[in-house]
Amino acid sequence: MANTVAMAGLCGTSQALTQGGLVSCNNVINGSSRVNSVCVSKPAVVVARAEQSDAAASVQSRRSVLSLLAATIVGTAVVNEARADARSVKLEPPPPLSGGLPGTENADQARDTDLPLRERFFIQPLSPADAAQRAKFSAQDIINVKSLIDKKAWPYVQNGLRSSAGYLRYDLNTVITSKSKEDRKSLKALSLKLFESLNALDYAARSKSTKDAEKYYSQTVTLLNDVLSKIA
Repeated sequence: MANTVAMAGLCGTSQALTQGGLVSCNNVINGSSRVNSVCVSKPAVVVARAEQSDAAASVQSRRSVLSLLAATIVGTAVVNEARADARSVKLEPPPPLSGGLPGTENADQARDTDLPLRERFFIQPLSPADAAQRAKFSAQDIINVKSLIDKKAWPYVQNGLRSSAGYLRYDLNTVITSKSKEDRKSLKALSLKLFESLNALDYAARSKSTKDAEKYYSQTVTLLNDVLSKIA
């Protein structure tokens, strides 16, 4: 009898686990060998939880749609308001030309890259007379480098020499081109010596040699005076 009751209990339990629910079994024993098992299963709550999950997802989806619609309406209203406030802007005429000093006339010209290189060159081309005048200013700037050499401010010496020498070379070429063939030859030879001396002075400043800088400075000043006397 005890074996029969145990078997009935195991049968009911396995059936309950297979169905996924909780089962209570009432065993009725008739006679010595026949057992009737009456099993009552309790339904699980899995279905109810699934329904609650679907409902929450539906509510969240509706909220997202409503938020998107609200943002769209607000954005449309802002754009329409901006379009309504649009009005024409009056453009002022360009400022007056700032030129005035010799060689600064191209300060008001466009520097577009589609212009030829000669028109975009940073040094303004001048007539031979004006070029000779500007060459004198460049020569004076080179002479004024002496105070920087005395202070041993070598980077400033190099910057001053290279900037002034660039203008001086450009203007001397303009003046030499306008001269006669005989004068052109002598001026070219003299200007060549001048720029060789300037290069030596620049190298002395780069190597920070005070002795060489003073030597080539004196030589450069002498050549400058010779060149200026011939182009005057």
